[in-house]
Amino acid sequence: MAPTAPIEGTGIPRQTAGYDPLTMDTPKLTIRKRKSLSDQLYGQILEQIVSGALQQGEKLPSENQICSAFGVSRPVVRDALRKLQEDGLVEARRGVGSFVLKRPPQGLIDYASAGSVSGLMRTIEARTVLEKATARLAALRAGPRDLARIEATLEALEAAMRARAPARDADFEFHLAVAVASGNEVFVTMLTAIRETMEQTIQVAQDITRSGSQSRADQVAREHRQIYEAILARDPDAAELTMGYHLLQVRQRVTDNARDM
Repeated sequence: MAPTAPIEGTGIPRQTAGYDPLTMDTPKLTIRKRKSLSDQLYGQILEQIVSGALQQGEKLPSENQICSAFGVSRPVVRDALRKLQEDGLVEARRGVGSFVLKRPPQGLIDYASAGSVSGLMRTIEARTVLEKATARLAALRAGPRDLARIEATLEALEAAMRARAPARDADFEFHLAVAVASGNEVFVTMLTAIRETMEQTIQVAQDITRSGSQSRADQVAREHRQIYEAILARDPDAAELTMGYHLLQVRQRVTDNARDM
């Protein structure tokens, strides 16, 4: 079957039942320093999904086609597709290919450059491992001053969320207060070391949240309060669980179009 018009802005030919091999000149990646090729390719594919050029349920071009279209190697393509799969945006079907699983909100590339999104998602992944541990230890070790600090940052965050105001600083300070309460200064150092990227992730998530309903903003505040209450109750299992759930929801809110998550 002959290919129909190409996907806008890509040169990748589209047809009703998948894609034919590329038969025309296609754009290459513009190399940007300090960003891996796979993250840049992730961003290019992400832009096509967000814009609707690649629609939900649609098959992506083959690895060979993507290699030819963007002038990158197969390992780069596979790494980019793996990250898209892990972020719930693309689904691999054995022996068939990769398909668009869902379309994330437009805000994902309005509030962050497409090329930076993969790095932000990896930050959430790293935070999940780190902060589940800080929450668990905080439930065991937090003293009165630690609890007061967590509560103060929580109240500042809740006030900002009610007012639909920027709350990036309050959000970071809450998570930092939990790390301090863990009694392990290495956790504090690690969290501080990723502060810039972490705040970028928080900013994007909160911008998307503020563009949605008040119930969505309320849910964000409620997740933080559940973490605090678990620590206050000296329940390490609940503290770890609620922190893990919160960061899972952050990831979902960043990549899901549902405005009330």
